[in-house]
Amino acid sequence: MARTDETHLDDLRDAYRDSENVPRPKRELAPELKPLEFLRYCWRQLTSMRTALFLLMLLAVAAVPGSTFPQQNNDPAGVATWMQDHPTAGPWVERLQGFHVYSSVWFSAIYLLLFISLVGCVLPRAGVHLKALRSRPPRTPARLERLPEHRAATVAADPEEVLDAAREVLARRRFRVDRREGSVAAEKGHHRETGNLLFHLSLVGLLVAVASSSLFSYSGQRLVTVGGTMVGTTFDSFTGGVWTGQDDVPPFTLSLDAMDVSFEARQTSQIGEPRTFAAHVTLTDEPGAPAREETIRVNHPAKVGGTQISLSGNGYAPVVVVRDGQGNVVQDGPTPFLPQTGNYDSIGVVKVPDAVDAAGNPVQIGLQGVFLPSATTGADGTPVSGFPDAANPFLALQVWTGDLGLDDGKAQNVYTLETAGMQRLVGDDGQWVALSMVPGQTVQLPGGLGSVEFRDVERFASFDVRHTPGQTAALVFSLLATTGLILSLFLPRRRVWVKAVAAGGATAVTVAGLARGNDAGLAEEVEGVLRRLRGALGEPEDPGGPGAHRESPARPPVGDHEQPVPAPEGKP
Repeated sequence: MARTDETHLDDLRDAYRDSENVPRPKRELAPELKPLEFLRYCWRQLTSMRTALFLLMLLAVAAVPGSTFPQQNNDPAGVATWMQDHPTAGPWVERLQGFHVYSSVWFSAIYLLLFISLVGCVLPRAGVHLKALRSRPPRTPARLERLPEHRAATVAADPEEVLDAAREVLARRRFRVDRREGSVAAEKGHHRETGNLLFHLSLVGLLVAVASSSLFSYSGQRLVTVGGTMVGTTFDSFTGGVWTGQDDVPPFTLSLDAMDVSFEARQTSQIGEPRTFAAHVTLTDEPGAPAREETIRVNHPAKVGGTQISLSGNGYAPVVVVRDGQGNVVQDGPTPFLPQTGNYDSIGVVKVPDAVDAAGNPVQIGLQGVFLPSATTGADGTPVSGFPDAANPFLALQVWTGDLGLDDGKAQNVYTLETAGMQRLVGDDGQWVALSMVPGQTVQLPGGLGSVEFRDVERFASFDVRHTPGQTAALVFSLLATTGLILSLFLPRRRVWVKAVAAGGATAVTVAGLARGNDAGLAEEVEGVLRRLRGALGEPEDPGGPGAHRESPARPPVGDHEQPVPAPEGKP
């Protein structure tokens, strides 16, 4: 099969000119773009919808490293571990900002380009759409019978009366109507494009909301025991946005006065399920401000300005008193033990770095164990908690001595014990020392190390301090985007014309319609207009019923270039 592309046709023309000694015209190159023209060209390319879709896909791909590598602002310990486990690749990932993906130069560049592309694409369309909303419906085509849907009828009323009635009928069907000489032009469905623009503008607003949340949001967590206090500048863990830090947190003060926690104890199917979970606190917005009492419950946070203080967890804090070999109290206070099961089987650590033995030699002691609020015996014979409330408190501890690692300069988790430089304490019988205590019990440590007392049980609460400035805006723009998408998908864009021509003492009426894209309801719309028009004129119902006046326009076969279909005058 012979080639018919443009390159082959050029070759044939060149061969013809060479054979006939026809001088070949000199092909001139396009003139070089001036700087201003080049900038306009770049702007048109950037603001095209194709570029916006490409940038949106590229942004999704660029976000993948953020879920592959630990991020410095969320998990600094994970970053340090990854660097230690990958000594070769770690420095390269750091240079490429793989641990700061969402604040990196390349991710920010894609984000900004997408924002500019959407704005440059949508705003000009919004201006064009505004002009279209204010413009008149298009003039009536000369031959309505050539439109895809048209109906014809003959009525007794005169043409002016028919057109007046048509105008009222179309206005009642929410058409924008324009009365012309001999016809009425009507149009509706402009808000389909309004919905399309609303959807894209909402995407821009959503980008701004997400960006503001990434830049200015922060969240911090703090564990507070009953009777304890926290301030807005100290946290157990803190995650800040690109432009925020702990200094941006309001300087509030929160004191935990009491915890109100209860569990289901009667219904067998739900036994142990929490029923009440509330923290009674005293809150001061800033130094010198009056204190106020608040009750923080699940999904009912306290607020300090735009910052929310939520209750995220609770547990038990056994009060452990440690005395060294010379009788000095070196540890006294509640120590939080973190729940591991629904019945609050909890683990925790007590670190004593400044103790001395009976001879006065410095020694460091670590106590690691479990706390059971309602101790019972499990199926395998080991002690477990049978209920989450503190009905039968029990504390079991292992004793370690050696270097706690607190002087190495490395951050440690206060709820775990680094045993690399420590040894289990061995008793006089050669067995490892294990302490099993109930409230009010005191156990002496071997080797003149002192004693451990389990005095009482307190409760603690975990608070989440969070500020997300773009959260409400993101919700609003998401709802607007959904609304715009529904309008753009389900609102039809239709144009209807009614022409009335005097015909021998009567009036020939033609109703025709045209839709943008496929519209299965266009035929019903045209029939409905004609039916209501006959009713408004007092004409009897068409004996043929709905659809009796339908005429299918003749369409030429595909590819028939001998009989072209002329376009109607006044392209709608």
